[in-house]
Amino acid sequence: MADIVDHPEAYFRQLVPERDALLQVLEAEAKAEEIPIVGPVVGGLLLVLSRATRAQNILELGTATGYSAICLGRGCEPNGGRVLTLEYDGNLAKRAWKNIARANLSETVSVLEADVFEMLPELTGPYDFVFMDIEKKDYLAALGHLEAIVQPGGLLIADNTGFKDAETFNQAMFTSAVWQSVQLFSYLPMHSGIYDGLCFAVRL
Repeated sequence: MADIVDHPEAYFRQLVPERDALLQVLEAEAKAEEIPIVGPVVGGLLLVLSRATRAQNILELGTATGYSAICLGRGCEPNGGRVLTLEYDGNLAKRAWKNIARANLSETVSVLEADVFEMLPELTGPYDFVFMDIEKKDYLAALGHLEAIVQPGGLLIADNTGFKDAETFNQAMFTSAVWQSVQLFSYLPMHSGIYDGLCFAVRL
């Protein structure tokens, strides 16, 4: 069996994807203001997966200042996809809207200031890609709504499943007959937090 690279954290920190000036500004703001964002590794993953799956109808739960929405928008835009992202905090929603406009994605990404649980019952989808990054204690409640609007074969990605508040969601996914899921615990430089879990699931 081949040996792992020396000092793997330092090694993979060198391989963090490059970002443009806008994302670097959002990263600096997030650090200064303690705003949780996905950072460049998970952001890059969202871009790659939305592009690879040729996602057409993406739903994001939890926007913050728009970092992940920009990554999703950049991933789906070449295929003519669209992103709807929900944010409860009015100030953050306005900032996200401005940042998405700065990224020239206003025609691709729509920001809706709304309570997730007031809005989810109103959505019909179908969605082929969902990224969930709201309060972790609310993941399980949101899951019931998502089952109705994610099409078979649709992808669900849940952030921060290494957090204790996500435990009920993690157990539900592990035993679900509706979702085929896998959990990955990873080292994620510049993510909130740096060591964390991600859940990937396909709607059966």
